[in-house]
Parts: sequence; C-alpha cells; structure tokens
Amino acid sequence: MSHAPIALFYGSSTCYTEMAAEKISQQLGEDLVDIYNVADEPIFTALHYQHIILGIPTWDYGELQEDWEEIWDDLDTLDLRGKTVALYGLGDQVGYPEWFLDAMGYLHAKVQKLGANMVGYCPNKGFEYEDSKALTPDESQFVGLPLDDENQFEETDQRIQEWCQRLQQDYGFPAQ
Repeated sequence: MSHAPIALFYGSSTCYTEMAAEKISQQLGEDLVDIYNVADEPIFTALHYQHIILGIPTWDYGELQEDWEEIWDDLDTLDLRGKTVALYGLGDQVGYPEWFLDAMGYLHAKVQKLGANMVGYCPNKGFEYEDSKALTPDESQFVGLPLDDENQFEETDQRIQEWCQRLQQDYGFPAQ
C-alpha cells in the first residue's frame, strides 16, 4: 500500500477538529495527505510517514479529547526521530481562557521528547486568553496552529491557508 507523503491524525468529538483536518488536506493537496481519526486508526501507522500532522482539541479545563486520552500512553512507544511533525489545536479562548489550547501543549511536549523535528509554530497574535500550555518558552509563539472555531470561526480558513503555506516550506514541498 502506498502512502501520501503526509499523515494527518486527529481526534474530534464535535467535528471541528475533523473539519480543520479536511481543510488542511485541501489546502496542502488531498493527494499529499492521508487523514486518520485516532479513534479508528492505530497511531503506530504514523511511523510509515516522514511528515506528520497531529490535530487535538482542548476539552473543558485543559483536558485531552477522549480519543487522544485513549491512546496517550501508546504515543510513548513511538520513535519519531527523523520525522517532521506539526500540530494544530482547537480551543475556546472565551469559555476557557485559563486553559486555551493546553492539549496542544501537552501533545507537543510528548512528541518532542520522542525525537520529532517540530515545525508549524505560529505567532501568538489575534487571541485573547489568560493562559496556555501551548506557548513556546518565550511565549511569542504557539507550538502549532491555534484555532478557535467557537469564537473566531471566520478566521479559521485564513489561518489554515497561511499555516499550510509555511508547512509546505517546512516539509520541502513545492507550493500548490
């Protein structure tokens, strides 16, 4: 079985993270991205790919989405050395301002420890929240693409487009 060059794994309870996965795939080129729901596909499948995108929403008070929680310990067994990984996260900066995108921060810390080359960071601009575990140590960037479809749905497409253009460079693909 041949694979596209990029694997995109997401967990989604309300479809927003899944919809973002589809938009990212369309933006990068659907022939370049294989999309997997972590609830249906073993995370070990990611090891067949050089380039990986992981999508995770933050639930309630900085908690993992349930499908990611189910496979959280499985992630520790992955050897991601030599893999290039980008993250995107969904959060609610108004309803949960103290935990905005925390799950993306947890996932970043875990994946980085597994040896992945992390790409796809985004400037910390355009959001109003109190705290986030998804920031770089100097707090100037998010460790992945930040999305808030609850409060800023109208900005999601533009954010995805700009992020995907940077990812194409990070992954070494020609622009679409």
